[in-house]
Amino acid sequence: MGGFLKVIFVLLIIVFIGIQFVEAARTNPAVTAEIQAPNEIKSILRNSCYDCHSNQTEWPLYSRIAPVSWFIINDVDSGREHLNFSDWGKYSDALKEKKLKEIWEQINEDRMPPKAYTFLHPGSEIELNEKNTVKKWITGKGIWDLR
Repeated sequence: MGGFLKVIFVLLIIVFIGIQFVEAARTNPAVTAEIQAPNEIKSILRNSCYDCHSNQTEWPLYSRIAPVSWFIINDVDSGREHLNFSDWGKYSDALKEKKLKEIWEQINEDRMPPKAYTFLHPGSEIELNEKNTVKKWITGKGIWDLR
């Protein structure tokens, strides 16, 4: 049995090394219509949201190691598809209002940024005073039914 486990272990090592040669697409497309917001808001968004919700992702070293890279790239692609601050200016006013409400819901209910992200990126959590700043900015845009 010991020999069988060694063979399995060696095969797993070979597969792990082999998948490192499969290049994953870590992209940062051009920023075409970035969100226009006060510097304080942009700072909060950049610190806590931009890695997954913009075309300005900072790809950490571990995003180059398969299979972890595949999950990270999938998360970024999914995040950009749902909300992309680099394309914000292309959204209709109705879509912007909807997205602002969603942003507030996600932040207020501590669903964004995700716990796995904040664990790997200490300091990316959105503190209470930052939540209040975001809420004030959003309500100042005429979206009043935030809870």
